[in-house]
Amino acid sequence: MPALKSVLFIALVIFLTACIGIPKNVSPVTEFDVNRYLGTWYEIARLDHSFERGLQQVTAKYSLRKDGGIRIVNQGFNTNKKRWERAEGRAYFIESDDVGRLKVSFFGPFYGAYNIIELDKQDYGYALVCGPNKSYLWILAREPVLEKSTINRLLIKASMADFDTSRMIFVNHEISTQPAVIQ
Repeated sequence: MPALKSVLFIALVIFLTACIGIPKNVSPVTEFDVNRYLGTWYEIARLDHSFERGLQQVTAKYSLRKDGGIRIVNQGFNTNKKRWERAEGRAYFIESDDVGRLKVSFFGPFYGAYNIIELDKQDYGYALVCGPNKSYLWILAREPVLEKSTINRLLIKASMADFDTSRMIFVNHEISTQPAVIQ
């Protein structure tokens, strides 16, 4: 029985580490300034996944938590259900706070990777973010529209790192006339 417990413990450690990993061929940004990253970001494009399926007008708002982490409020309009959906989570740096690599949780003690792999370091106007593997990829911007040349450059970078950018979903920010309010 002790051998089985050891194997299960090792498997759990490997599983949890994989959830906060970073894909091969990508690196997180350095010289990251969390205070400049705080505030509202608009999701410009994403790879499809179940927890955002059907959502448009997606935004994320980042603010500091009292425990030193980052509060995250994600919000989007579900076009099928005709209603706003919201999820609140928390994030903590995996390495140092000047490296764009965080672990994020929306579900209790379970964390996923949030790897910022490209960032407009001059204005913090756009970011390319991935999860622990090549199934998760987002293009974020401070405005609901991002220049096509910037989008194309980010897509090329992601494609060169073996992300399947042909599957990107581009988010519509003009569906509802009701403004989203994030608190």
